[in-house]
Amino acid sequence: MVVEHEILEPGPLLDAKGRLREPGWARWPLLGFDPARVGGRLFRQLRLKQWDYYGIWAGDFYASATIAHVGYVGMAFVYVLDPATSRNPERTVLRPLGSGMLMPRDSERGSLAFAGGGLEVELGLAPGLRHVRARDPRFDGGAGLEIDAELACPSEHESVVMATPFPRGGFFYNRKVNVMPASGFVRWGARRVELAPGAALGQLDWGRGVWPYRSHWIWASANGFAADGRRLGLNLGFVRDERAAAENAVIVDDRVHKLGWVDAELDPRDYRKPWRLRDRERRLDVTLSPSFERISRTNALVLRTEVHQCFGRWSGRVILDDGEELAIAGLPGFAEEHRARW
Repeated sequence: MVVEHEILEPGPLLDAKGRLREPGWARWPLLGFDPARVGGRLFRQLRLKQWDYYGIWAGDFYASATIAHVGYVGMAFVYVLDPATSRNPERTVLRPLGSGMLMPRDSERGSLAFAGGGLEVELGLAPGLRHVRARDPRFDGGAGLEIDAELACPSEHESVVMATPFPRGGFFYNRKVNVMPASGFVRWGARRVELAPGAALGQLDWGRGVWPYRSHWIWASANGFAADGRRLGLNLGFVRDERAAAENAVIVDDRVHKLGWVDAELDPRDYRKPWRLRDRERRLDVTLSPSFERISRTNALVLRTEVHQCFGRWSGRVILDDGEELAIAGLPGFAEEHRARW
């Protein structure tokens, strides 16, 4: 059994040489990221990957908005998934070298906006709230998309924060926030999906890091409600070196219940087959039954990515920190395998 290191005190993420100072995990974003410490060498700046990815769940309906700067190129993308119709339109707008894009260094401070090619995305912060707004009249062949959502994220809401080392001085600083009560709406063409806190939830994947050129990860997430009405989420997966800590956790209301290493069983020849994830301490055993596979590929010279993101329902069980065994039944979510050369 690996003893994970929990980060408990604030401090800088990187040392003076740009190396990760304290690998491990935390419930809060305690470490301060200073991009100036990444180093002045051009190749390190081009390898710095930064993104703010938001997802909004209303039952099985899913909408997402992201702004990212991956060194070689900046981008914004939006997509929706409606399992009832098996439709998954999306749109990406690229900006060479991310010209003019300034990514906030802190997941708790700073707003972010992108406008180009008709797509506008605004990601804002206010005390206890996160705002996700997107407008794209060209979306889905001119049907149009508008997202206007507020996600409640009070100061007591815990998250999974990872400081993960990579070879040759690389690192990944990542914060995953689940089960944020959502209000507002998503309008897609003639359809308008209302978001109410008792039925809709938001999630955030905030990442900053210097990655290896060839990268691979598995990520699984869920956001829904337990049978007794408690907000229930999953954050599972792994990237390269997680000896100091793994990102696996169950989230119940505002509390993170931390898990250790999780093994994933999937068939890369057919991602629509069930995904089974189990931890090595026998606290978690869950299976995703996919109903839709989203495939996203990017090929922009030195940047190539391929994502297989399977949406469906999770079922199984988990043992919480206090020993309670909680059944998971029909929990909306996804699992993805991502390979990148970037």
